[in-house]
Amino acid sequence: MEKVHVEHCKGTNGLDKVVLREIRGSSAEVYLYGAHVTSWKNDYGEELLFVSNKAIFKPPKAIRGGIPICFPQFSSHGSLDQHGFARNRVWSIDSDPPPFPTSSSSKAFVDLILKPSDDDLKIWPHSFEFRLRITLGPGGDLMLTSRIRNTNTDGKPFTFTFAYHTYFSVSDISEVRVEGLETLDYLDNLQNKERFTEQGDALTFESEVDKIYLSTPTKIAILDHEKKRTFVIRKDGLPDAVVWNPWDKRAKAIVDLGDEEYKHMLCVEAAAVEKPITLKPGEEWRGRQELSAVPSSYCSGQLDPRRVLGS
Repeated sequence: MEKVHVEHCKGTNGLDKVVLREIRGSSAEVYLYGAHVTSWKNDYGEELLFVSNKAIFKPPKAIRGGIPICFPQFSSHGSLDQHGFARNRVWSIDSDPPPFPTSSSSKAFVDLILKPSDDDLKIWPHSFEFRLRITLGPGGDLMLTSRIRNTNTDGKPFTFTFAYHTYFSVSDISEVRVEGLETLDYLDNLQNKERFTEQGDALTFESEVDKIYLSTPTKIAILDHEKKRTFVIRKDGLPDAVVWNPWDKRAKAIVDLGDEEYKHMLCVEAAAVEKPITLKPGEEWRGRQELSAVPSSYCSGQLDPRRVLGS
């Protein structure tokens, strides 16, 4: 019997979710609330995303962990509530999406769509269609493709910022390195968004970090020394990369995060923040991220990033 690639079922608190499965054993779970990916497992059933044990699966609270969608505003970069409203809305299954130029042969995908409600138009007076395709590839890669179209009939353009706020699961934050962001400029959210330049070494973590790296490469690697696992983020249309970990003091102030959970999470977020996207009526923007997890290769006792970033 062929495995079910796409299953519609109920999740925590009776919320609707979609489970994607690939033939070799990898899986992903997506809640219609927020179009929120809450699980991504490899062929061995190991969870690759972090979701807080204290996550509140109850609207209007956003789910803590997984991959929240930040739209039409990232963080506090604007007049809306933190991170906009897409992550607090119930999305619909898009049964008839426009054609999708994609090279993936995967059968495990779901198309979701969000259009503004009358209440949304009161706080952000722009008509849009946000289509999101979430695909689990045959090799277990997870791909999110967003297509946002301005459907205003009043001739007005609109401007937005955006992020895939991905929470990666790591064994121990102090044993993790991020490669691909060396020597880049960043805005430090802990220092009034002041601009600095990163030093030449891979990023390591020993205290709270909240930075927006600018003009980043299309590929970034997260090396988890203890798990001997490397996450590779490939992105398109998303020039920025946000790196966030709340560390101990801030974690204690986050209601839906356990006090010690910061040690097992790292957010590296494909984003468009510094230069907001503007769409005229009828125009469409596309932003894509592809996540893969590969065993880290060792070379003279050190992780060899060239094998990862060069591939």
